[in-house]
Amino acid sequence: MPGPVPPPRPKPRRRDEGPGIDVPVSKNWDVQTFAVYPHAPNEQTKIISTLDRKVRLTDHAVLSEAGRIEKTSGKRVVEMWQFRVRNHMMATMSVLFALLVSLDAANARGPGLPNVMVLATGGTIAGTGSSSTTVVGYTAATVGIDTLLNAVPELKTVANVKGEQVFQIASENMNNDYWLKLAKRVNTLLAQDDVDGIVITHGTDTIEETSYFLDLVVKSKKPVVIVGAMRPSTAISADGPINLFNAVILAGSEEAVGKGVLVALNDQINAAREVTKNNTSTADTFRTPELGFLGYMQGNKPYFYRQSTRRHTADSEFDVSNLDTLPQVDIVYGYANMNRVAVDAFVAAGAKGIVHAGVGDGSLARPAVEPALDEARKKGVVIVRSSRVGNGIVARNGEAKDDEHDFVVSDTLNPQKARILLMLALTKTSDTKEIQRMFYTY
Repeated sequence: MPGPVPPPRPKPRRRDEGPGIDVPVSKNWDVQTFAVYPHAPNEQTKIISTLDRKVRLTDHAVLSEAGRIEKTSGKRVVEMWQFRVRNHMMATMSVLFALLVSLDAANARGPGLPNVMVLATGGTIAGTGSSSTTVVGYTAATVGIDTLLNAVPELKTVANVKGEQVFQIASENMNNDYWLKLAKRVNTLLAQDDVDGIVITHGTDTIEETSYFLDLVVKSKKPVVIVGAMRPSTAISADGPINLFNAVILAGSEEAVGKGVLVALNDQINAAREVTKNNTSTADTFRTPELGFLGYMQGNKPYFYRQSTRRHTADSEFDVSNLDTLPQVDIVYGYANMNRVAVDAFVAAGAKGIVHAGVGDGSLARPAVEPALDEARKKGVVIVRSSRVGNGIVARNGEAKDDEHDFVVSDTLNPQKARILLMLALTKTSDTKEIQRMFYTY
């Protein structure tokens, strides 16, 4: 007797009849029977079939079960699709929210404004007096960086400003350790993409020395501006706030890029190499005799008219990143009736270099000083001839036989700046010919 006749093969579903997936219809068949949905991704399309059925099912029963599975599967597909849409919408909303938060943060910091870091070191700009009329006898280095910045709310209109207290001293107490700490911090900050320039608040007594030291060791073309004040922050006509405001504008400007370390006070811009303090108390004390200012601050904008031709900052060969100390270099001041006591004392104290601030064109007193310097040189101490005059070129082999004595001349550097260059030169070499090259280069 012939076996059961298989049900007729149903007509395949059209591609426009909606998506589907392959699912088992019954476990009662030796070979699985499938309900097929043509749009099921990555699944093999099959037609409902029954092979070697052991349990007799009517065609109606098979198709009814397949229909039930179709409805269930379709519902699951719709649910999965809705789940994916919800996830996609949630992800999109999260991205949009993050963008809105970042835009709010950018607007809060001032969109399009430069990022300027203000490093505070103390000085008169952070000083306080007993009354608003006290401009002499005040106490320097008492006001912290936050107070300094909050006193000039207009800073927020010209830059995104952050502050940091590196140390807090009166600048007559500046030393090599502070310089190294400051230089390393400046280089670390300038290496960051989110720092466009740096302002350093500083006491005016040694501002010209700190600025020249940084001019030789900063490893970036980004602006570095040193600023101070001649009156304490409590004075009626305190010059610190406007000086700080101008310094931040200058440090954030494109015009100041590549100009080396700058000193900015009293609306005037000076080069670190050439600036010096000319008056004990007036606000216009910082000058560059003979060579002149680099430019001016006017109407919240810097105007440059010249720049230094000497190597500096990113083009400098000096690197203090791995230094913890600097060689001892001292200054011997020339005067009438001078003796050799100071020279001998510095040599005995371990000086590696001596700058002689001679009279006139760096002249050496005889018979007292010249022999003392000669003896010091023979002991390995490097001697640099400078001048107490403060302007002009110290001529090599002019007032002394420098080639014969193996001395170095300071070119146009004043004694205090010649000391700084000699210190850094001695970190690289003790060859006087090489050191002389450095004095003609920086």
